[in-house]
Amino acid sequence: MRPLKSFPTTMKVVVVVLIVIGIALLFAQDQETLRVSSAFGAEDREFPTYTATLVGAELTSGNQYQVLTNGVRFLPAMLDAIRGAKRRISFETYIYGKGEVAGQFTTALADAAHRGIEVRLLVDAVGAKDMEAEHAARLREAGVRIGTFNPLRWYNIEEINYRTHRKILVVDGAVGFTGGAGVADHWQGNADSPDHWRDTHLQVTGPVVSQLEAAFYENWLETGHANAPALDLPPPAMEPLAGSLVVRSSPTGGSNAVKLLYLLSIAGARRSIDLQSPYVVLDESTRYVILEARRRGVRVRMLVEGQMTDALPVKYAGRAAYDELLSAGVRIAEYQPTMMHVKATVVDDVWSIVGSTNFDNRSFELNDEINVAIADRGIARRLLSDMDADWHQSREISLDAWRSRSINEKGRERLWSAFGELF
Repeated sequence: MRPLKSFPTTMKVVVVVLIVIGIALLFAQDQETLRVSSAFGAEDREFPTYTATLVGAELTSGNQYQVLTNGVRFLPAMLDAIRGAKRRISFETYIYGKGEVAGQFTTALADAAHRGIEVRLLVDAVGAKDMEAEHAARLREAGVRIGTFNPLRWYNIEEINYRTHRKILVVDGAVGFTGGAGVADHWQGNADSPDHWRDTHLQVTGPVVSQLEAAFYENWLETGHANAPALDLPPPAMEPLAGSLVVRSSPTGGSNAVKLLYLLSIAGARRSIDLQSPYVVLDESTRYVILEARRRGVRVRMLVEGQMTDALPVKYAGRAAYDELLSAGVRIAEYQPTMMHVKATVVDDVWSIVGSTNFDNRSFELNDEINVAIADRGIARRLLSDMDADWHQSREISLDAWRSRSINEKGRERLWSAFGELF
């Protein structure tokens, strides 16, 4: 065998890279296939309590939600809440970019701090790599406390995969926001051009707000800030409004509750599953519950992003499962007008999940994520109305058309599907 030292430097680098990728793929694999079924259907009264108990989350009632469709609605609502703050702002985001939207949030947060409001801003070291130094300086000068999650250092490069992908804004412990959107200009507008993404955020009041803020503090403490978390704990709700649970995942803490939430929710479907997410990449566990749902006769729709995506290799990896899903009767459509970034699932027209989690291994196994599950037909109807509108602007894929795609397309899917569990 030819000794390694005789190979050119470039070849050595390639070999090392392939070894590293191989090891990463080995560790990223879904170690156990979770064949989840549910003793209750999503429409059963016991289902919210059953699910909450299994995922280790507190089920609360008395929550009220507004579904905010696209940046034209959620950006002004979030900025208005910040500008109206009286005591405390807790804000966590994956992306804090450059541009007009970042300028608006920096100004609003700095102004709040100047008014004496306690302002904490937590950003991810990778997601917020484009945050302008001038903005960070303005915020710190105003008194905003900034935490950076998992900064990259030469001695912890192996942790580059572990990011916080959560999106949480809580103001005065009274109103909260969560969903898919970060701080960048492509969240402006009304999905009315390829430059303006389609996304959904929730505005919430009620006991869920303190759970969102508790998730914020979990990451805040991990940035090294040693201070007592400030929470306004709500009194017990008297009205049977939307029953809800906040579910968070933190792989560094060994928590995989968000994935279990999705598996249980799909297993609880008796009539319909309407799943809207970019970056849909199945592993053995998610494939199992979806195909089992079809065997039970459940109608399954999946609305995903199309060619307008910020992660085309992930798109190809996700498409590798289309043949099996379409053969099983799953309806799949790809959104056409712009990048679709919504993460919303509705089961049996009554049980909804909205938050930061994409339907892929990165969100289920690697990122810190946050989701709200809601047992409320009104919220489900609102989300389904948006999804129906999006579906009409999408290209539905038939099995025959899919099987007639080009050899090049098939090759790309086969190549990138090998990296699916890293995505």
